[in-house]
Amino acid sequence: MMVVPLTDASRRPTSFPLVTAVIIGVNALVFVLELAGGDAFVERWSVIPADIVAGRHWITILTAMFMHAGWSHIIGNMVFLWAFGPEVEELMGRRRYLLFYLFGGLAASFAQVIASPASTVPNLGASGAIAAVMGAFLVTYPHDRIRSLLVILVFVHVTYIPAALLIGVWGLLQLLSLGALVEHPASGGVAYAAHVGGFIFGAVAARLFARGALYPGAARPL
Repeated sequence: MMVVPLTDASRRPTSFPLVTAVIIGVNALVFVLELAGGDAFVERWSVIPADIVAGRHWITILTAMFMHAGWSHIIGNMVFLWAFGPEVEELMGRRRYLLFYLFGGLAASFAQVIASPASTVPNLGASGAIAAVMGAFLVTYPHDRIRSLLVILVFVHVTYIPAALLIGVWGLLQLLSLGALVEHPASGGVAYAAHVGGFIFGAVAARLFARGALYPGAARPL
């Protein structure tokens, strides 16, 4: 079974989510550069925890959050960003939202470095920054209904799931997966520490970045 969030069915932003759209565009552009540059490009611009600990290639903490490991990785991440980003962007305003997104990605990268400081495995992806967006959405609009695709084998059904349930279960799964990874370390795979780090940052920092007059009802409910 797979759940794919599509949009917030409870509210709509009052303006076009420009920053979210631009972030998606930048991720798409970087992915094209990855396809053209191959492994050399990925190794040059991905985060390698051991390098960061040694004080090398710090720029990769920023560049890695716009890179992806494959088509399913980038499509999945951008779908999640488009589902939750527009409402958080309106909550914070464009400039604050952009800073929030970048800081969320940085927090996620540092969490992964702290979790695996000696690792030489390249880490890349927007998942940590998007986890921050999801954390902010959870604490801001927990009762909103998220229009989602429920996929069971070949059956696809549109359903509406409370944000608290959808995002809460996702966050719990990341935490449990991180715990399992700590007990049984692997040489590669999903960077669960980045997901958890970004998610916690987003949940904690949401109120700091929100425009005071708009919190907690930034967008007008339908």
